[in-house]
Amino acid sequence: MLKKTLQIMAAAALLGPGAALASEFTVTVDDAVDGSLAPAHFANIMHCTGKNQSPHIAWKNAPEGTKSFVVTMYDQDAPTGSGWWHWIVTNIPATATDLAAGAGSGLAALPKGAVQMNSDGGAPGYGGACPPVGQTHRYVISVTAMKVPALDLPPDASGALIGMMTNMNALAKATLTLKAGR
Repeated sequence: MLKKTLQIMAAAALLGPGAALASEFTVTVDDAVDGSLAPAHFANIMHCTGKNQSPHIAWKNAPEGTKSFVVTMYDQDAPTGSGWWHWIVTNIPATATDLAAGAGSGLAALPKGAVQMNSDGGAPGYGGACPPVGQTHRYVISVTAMKVPALDLPPDASGALIGMMTNMNALAKATLTLKAGR
């Protein structure tokens, strides 16, 4: 028994510290302050005075076998009964590690091959946060590592359909929840 234990310990030492631990798949928004969306990421409609600029979203440690990514921003507190999809980008190449600030607003390029789907505002691209006055909403930013190179979706696919297809083809998901209120 002692011999087997020593063999396992020797093997672990050769692999190095942390070799048995997989790195966690994570997502970040670099200009979030105290867990909140920056004012630039608010919409510029319905008495909101933001710049409607999509945030810089970065991710790291995607699982082995990732063939593409889907990035979403979803307001789970929207007063609709079903939330609100603010941004959906599919078919992001597996080589990508971020979406530049403004990419969803036409201010920066998306990775080649990426497709912006309709938000719940009815058009492709980013629709900024604009919670009702006196409310703070939670915005879930998700990066899903996909086991397929692309999702075959109609251009007018709903957020629910995209979510279902994403979840059916997911390897892993990294999420970050940010707040926004006015």
